[in-house]
Amino acid sequence: MADRRLQVFHAVATHLSFTKAGEALHMTQPAVTFQIKQLEERFNARLFDRGGGRISLTPAGELVLNYAERILGLSADLDIRVAEMTGQMSGSLLVGASKTIAEFMLPPILGEFNVRYPQVRARLTVANSEAISNAIAAHTLDIGLVEAHASQPSLQCDVCGDDELQVICTPNHPLAKRTEVDARSLLEHDFIAREPGSGTREVTEDYLRACGVEPNRLKTLMDLSSPEALKGVVATGLGFSIASRASFEKERQLGSLVAIPLRPRLKRTLSLIYQKERFRSKVVLTFVEFARSKLRELSA
Repeated sequence: MADRRLQVFHAVATHLSFTKAGEALHMTQPAVTFQIKQLEERFNARLFDRGGGRISLTPAGELVLNYAERILGLSADLDIRVAEMTGQMSGSLLVGASKTIAEFMLPPILGEFNVRYPQVRARLTVANSEAISNAIAAHTLDIGLVEAHASQPSLQCDVCGDDELQVICTPNHPLAKRTEVDARSLLEHDFIAREPGSGTREVTEDYLRACGVEPNRLKTLMDLSSPEALKGVVATGLGFSIASRASFEKERQLGSLVAIPLRPRLKRTLSLIYQKERFRSKVVLTFVEFARSKLRELSA
């Protein structure tokens, strides 16, 4: 029920970026700019100072932000309270997830949740962990499932399990004979990497540096943005990769790929993130508990 212009303004004020606000709201930058212009004309006041490629809130903008947060919160609460008075678990659920979780862990979670609560309509957004966190902070997503901790102070981050990253390659690859692989041994072989900005790539590079190996020393043949594409290239025998254990279980069972643990082991956390202080609906609270339980089962 809240004015769309206020929603757009809140996103821009949160990110201090028209571009990032557009990404969070799935809008083009010109559309975001138009909505802000409409709101400034409505109040007959400039809400943002623009200069040097950066923006900041004007005193009027600070005042509008204060009211916008209260109005948007009350609007959401009104929708939720009326829905809950009916006694039904219904409404929308805006879920964000990183690529690995979205492709290999979330489908059974959402599927079973839908069976239990058929009146809830879930909508999934797939992006990297940073984008998911920003969208929740901007109130455009209800909950996120990511492989990293949320840095925003307004977000609650619940660690629900862990995910091991392992070396994957074809059964006839030289690394396939190993029971464990240390970081320096990887320098001898061609590497298929995830794209820059990927959570998997970030945690892998941090691990290599901790082991005394600079990531740029790897013989990287290509960067791929899809876990499925990465597995397909590795399956040709072109090189090895490092991937989430959850992402190649089917290929491991079929024998098309083998997995070798790193030494020391490389693990990352799986987390649920959501608004810390904002009123949370029964739908969101129920999904938090449900997803937390399922993530622990999947990562066990």
